[in-house]
Amino acid sequence: MSEAILIVDDEPPMQARLRRILAALGHTDATLHCAPNVATGKAVANARLNDAGGFALALIDLGLPDGSGIELIRWLRARDEALPILVISAWSTEEMILGALRAGASGYVLKERDDMEIGVSLKNVLKGGSPIDPFIARRILGLIGQPIAGTAVLEPLAAADHALRELLTERELVILTQVAEGMSNREIAESVNLSRWTVDTHIRNIYRKLSVKSRTQAIREARAQGLLR
Repeated sequence: MSEAILIVDDEPPMQARLRRILAALGHTDATLHCAPNVATGKAVANARLNDAGGFALALIDLGLPDGSGIELIRWLRARDEALPILVISAWSTEEMILGALRAGASGYVLKERDDMEIGVSLKNVLKGGSPIDPFIARRILGLIGQPIAGTAVLEPLAAADHALRELLTERELVILTQVAEGMSNREIAESVNLSRWTVDTHIRNIYRKLSVKSRTQAIREARAQGLLR
């Protein structure tokens, strides 16, 4: 399995900071590949995907000089459906949050967090988790209509189903439907032409987004939210 990590950020101090945090987690400098913009990020990724087996993790900023990191997330996800992609950005608008998650980001952390907090998120996503910054989580809960003490709901409750549907990718909705039909992970993998490991990852992401811990709970919650009939 590849140990390489892609870092796409146009700020040299932030690149250096992420290198330092990753070094403290045991990653050598030789495994870290930095790019300052979307175009270079694609070029670096293409080289590794073609010749060296891809990446174990991608860390993506959203505000890049030649475009949005969301474009790069979407591009990376199309080439490696199982790649963990963590947004580390100062951007926290509703449009950017949902845009990154819809494009395929595995997690979202704000740059303002200290090194220890970012390090915990990095370890989490490398283990298959989906870390979401507490501030971002509050914004998402607002968007799907969950009342939060001391926080105004950002959209009416009538829009909750639509917002949640937008948070699930098209692939996740297909897999969720097959889960509801009683198919095993192996059967789903064969049906959609993906590896068993990739299907397992998608199902974990579905559980996280629906805030459930089992297939039965996922089906029940999806039907309650109007995602399944």
